[in-house]
Amino acid sequence: MHVSRSLSRISPSQTTAMTDRAFALREQGVDIISLSVGEPDFATPAHVLDAAKAALDTGQTKYTAVGGSAQAKKAAALHFRRDLGIDVPTSQITVSAGGKQAIFHALLATISEGDEVIVPSPWWVSYPEIVRFAGGKVVPLTTHAKDNFRFTPADLEAQIGPNTLWLLLNSPGNPTGAYYPADLLLGIGEVLRRHPRVMVMSDDIYAPLGYTGEAHATLANLCPDLADRVLTISGVSKSHAMTGFRIGVAAGPEWLIAAMEKLQSHSSGNPCSISQAAAVAAFEGPQDFLIGWRERFRARRDAVVAAINAIPGLFTPTPDGAFYCMVDAAPLMARFGDDTALALHLLDHGVAIVPASAFGGRDGFRISFAADEAVLAEALRRIAGALAEPPA
Repeated sequence: MHVSRSLSRISPSQTTAMTDRAFALREQGVDIISLSVGEPDFATPAHVLDAAKAALDTGQTKYTAVGGSAQAKKAAALHFRRDLGIDVPTSQITVSAGGKQAIFHALLATISEGDEVIVPSPWWVSYPEIVRFAGGKVVPLTTHAKDNFRFTPADLEAQIGPNTLWLLLNSPGNPTGAYYPADLLLGIGEVLRRHPRVMVMSDDIYAPLGYTGEAHATLANLCPDLADRVLTISGVSKSHAMTGFRIGVAAGPEWLIAAMEKLQSHSSGNPCSISQAAAVAAFEGPQDFLIGWRERFRARRDAVVAAINAIPGLFTPTPDGAFYCMVDAAPLMARFGDDTALALHLLDHGVAIVPASAFGGRDGFRISFAADEAVLAEALRRIAGALAEPPA
């Protein structure tokens, strides 16, 4: 067998690996609660489903423009303006098969051998793998639970070097739920002004799921003079429970959008026409359901944080957004050896989580609280029971 040098630089996603393992155990009849996947458990809104059905019924089953239909780009522009405060023409927007594809294309279209990319850790599992696949070098920017997993402008400046090309910024973040407020982003903007070569990928896919009570803050809005080197990623997967539709949107400088669409023309072509019609309805339709969703996520978050912090050896800060808790289990490592062994121990007791090492962290694990309240309560009961027992 022969695989490319590029492919040999990356590893499979450990989040999907843990989820697949949970599925396999369930098929064998094992009772497994999976808190390993980042997927809202709510039903896709009815008006979105109706739009997808209408698109099928009216024959919208042909190719669209590679970077998305005119209607999808117009709806995305509305979303960026209304929800993120970024006013851009459709020529600066592209539509892709999920936010992950937009990130993949942006990095592959810009990174050359030797370019460095600053990635705050714990990080979303695909960030470093895409950088490595493109031939770039990952420069970790370590964050800590005691700081709510946020870095400071000084932390950032210390990591910037002559080969730094990108900063990847995810707020609210996966896997930590970390949120970068306006004052912190303004400080980051000051650093970036001193380093004009550095571009920023602002991954705002979880923006509608913030719990601070403040309007979402994003770099392209707060620092418009930097907008020509900021790519903002968004979509409908997390906000509208549309993970299977595979639609992401990105807004940035025209040269970068054109480069991404050039690459997309040879990778997947246009995103699914039916999914685009559904995304138009998601962006242009009612948004009030999000109020109830946020409140349920907030209540789940509070219950999970309280339960985790009541278990000896575990600690998690309260995340400001998304639907994850990154749990510090360092006091338990003397018993388990590493966080992978801890994750397998919990799986043996019926709960699937993802070890922190999958995210560039250590000595802990991530859980998703995008699950029914009763399911979460039972999962936490199992975790408490499992940690009251020694590892096998």
